[in-house]
Amino acid sequence: MATDKNLNELLKWSIENSTPADPSAPESTAPRTSLNPEALAAIMGAPSDAELMQASMEAITSTDPEVSLESKLTAFDNLEQLVESLDNANLLSKLGLWTPLLELLGHEEDQLRLMAAWCVGTAVQNNAPSQERLVALGGVEKLVGMALGERLPMEKRAGAGDETTEESVADNREESKDVRRKAVYALSSAVRNYQPALDVAAKELRKRGEDVQEGIDATDMDAVNELIDGLKNKVVNA
Repeated sequence: MATDKNLNELLKWSIENSTPADPSAPESTAPRTSLNPEALAAIMGAPSDAELMQASMEAITSTDPEVSLESKLTAFDNLEQLVESLDNANLLSKLGLWTPLLELLGHEEDQLRLMAAWCVGTAVQNNAPSQERLVALGGVEKLVGMALGERLPMEKRAGAGDETTEESVADNREESKDVRRKAVYALSSAVRNYQPALDVAAKELRKRGEDVQEGIDATDMDAVNELIDGLKNKVVNA
């Protein structure tokens, strides 16, 4: 169906932009069709944003030793830029990319953990559907732990053999300041104007002994800023 729609748009666009048979005929003032990215990709033969997102995640999570850390970071940077678009951010769910993205918050490489938190923060910013996905998948609890300096355990991926388990890599190492800053950024994006995320974050902070007032309104930016600024200060003073 999507292919048919793109073909129809291409046909309509080509008719509107073709040279009229009679050069003396007045030019139409009717609004012209704009091609969507998928239709443009069909013309150019370029991969769609969805395909680029999938390829980026495949590179980031690759176990091939020939895929360098630098290549993975480049792929993560591309993914982060792609999810700046609300439509692409919402594709994370449709493409099944939320689960591996959140698993990367516990990666052994701190640069990949940082990029994972950054990507999460970008995807959920002013985006209720993505904020909902983050809450549903337990991502807010993970970000709270990271923001407070906890190293998340590296989770075992399906089909990963006996390489790692959550229990085998859990330890008492502290999270780096740079990663903690990105986790705070991600939390800030997650809780603003989305009450379920704020409620989960506040509850999780209290469980960890933090003094967080009851009943904070997610639309009260002064109150949200006070909460986030408190986490930022903890990182600075760590």
